[in-house]
Amino acid sequence: MPLAHVIERDDAVRSALRGLSERRARTGAAPSATAMAILSLKRTTMAALERHTDDPAVRYQASLLVNQLLDAAGIFTFSVYVEGREEIIRRQHHQMLELSTPVVRLWRQVLAVPLIGTLDSARTQIVMSSLLESIQAHEARVAIIDITGVSTVDTAVAQHLLQTVSAVRLMGAECLISGVQPSIAQTITQLGIDLSHIITRGSLADALATAMELLGDRASAVTG
Repeated sequence: MPLAHVIERDDAVRSALRGLSERRARTGAAPSATAMAILSLKRTTMAALERHTDDPAVRYQASLLVNQLLDAAGIFTFSVYVEGREEIIRRQHHQMLELSTPVVRLWRQVLAVPLIGTLDSARTQIVMSSLLESIQAHEARVAIIDITGVSTVDTAVAQHLLQTVSAVRLMGAECLISGVQPSIAQTITQLGIDLSHIITRGSLADALATAMELLGDRASAVTG
């Protein structure tokens, strides 16, 4: 087994190197500085070998092993830093998506999600999760997805909206889409996407009025 594989397979070694890299990262040390700190051990290790043996062949073999091990260790500490930074970026991106898709309570049992910008798969998942959790928490009966701030609607965006509407209905609530501008309505028609089974309104105010009517109809059905 190549000596470098010790870093990959030895949990204790990996844990020690990961802890070192993370501690130095928290103090502001650059990843290159941490890697260089590991590589600087070569000189110390070789000096120790020279004190313990005079055999050139042993020194040569030992130097090869030390170089392989510490090179792998230096690369591993650098990769740990990169992985940590990527995880922070992913977490911050997720938090930004959550902040950009707030669920607003407009009325008792009526929620709304005002969307602005581009709606992609990742953001749709955040919208769906946040909306479904809010429906359960507030016992909502109507959810409004407002796309007034969505600049363009293509096939993917429309499919995302349909998936969200279906999920909301599975929760026992009705879902409305508001903010359908003439240009977006024309685009959806040209794409051949069928939204006829979904209640759509031109503005959030119109959608709220429709939501109140739906709540009134449900109340009448229950009392009747």
